[in-house]
Amino acid sequence: MSEKTVVVTGGNRGIGLMITEAFALAGYAVIVGARRESAPGGRFRDQVTFVKADVRQEKAHQALVECALEKFGRLDAYVNNAGFSEWRPIGEIDEAFFDDMIGTNLKGAFWGCKAAVRAMRDGGSIINLSSIAGKRGSANNSAYCASKFGMNGLTQALAKEVGPRGIRVNAVCPVLVPTEGLIQALKGPHSPAKGDPRAFISQFANDNAALKRLPDGSEVAAMCVFLASEAASAVTGQCINVDCGVFPQ
Repeated sequence: MSEKTVVVTGGNRGIGLMITEAFALAGYAVIVGARRESAPGGRFRDQVTFVKADVRQEKAHQALVECALEKFGRLDAYVNNAGFSEWRPIGEIDEAFFDDMIGTNLKGAFWGCKAAVRAMRDGGSIINLSSIAGKRGSANNSAYCASKFGMNGLTQALAKEVGPRGIRVNAVCPVLVPTEGLIQALKGPHSPAKGDPRAFISQFANDNAALKRLPDGSEVAAMCVFLASEAASAVTGQCINVDCGVFPQ
């Protein structure tokens, strides 16, 4: 009952899967919550428990926390990773799209934070997967940017609120990470990729990144593991770019 435990929403694909594997490699038991019922296999299978969850619903986060407490007796970290991106001009954003974007990206993180704060007894770490789109706007991206700006505000406010209990709250802000989900989003008619996601990503890296490359999911995952660790014991309320120098701050 003393094994360190982390919940990762959306932890069975894309960056989320890499976060799951990074925490498992670090010795954590991982509770994965996602709509699609699957769990990572291979070397980490015994360390990962899958719980079907719609992150837009508060009760789903409560169930994830309960799973961690019932199986392992503790909750050390909670990673609000579940989310999606899609470019649309504001004139083509209807209520259903807006509600899904805000409900998944922002409300999902809010409910995750609430459930985690209730369960964390002697400190802990909450990590929100945000984006540099939460720090600067871009065309045809108003709904997504609003969701990520909101996530960064949530991170900063909650860090002040729960800091006296030893709970740390941080956000990780990647730039474009070429996962399957991002490639699909870049194929959309209003994305900046103009029908060629790979060429766009390559040109973007060359034109904008100090390192002339973009991060991969494993580098984002490594930051999450760091923020959950004692090595980051003095770090809270921060929205940390993992962007190879695209947006220096």
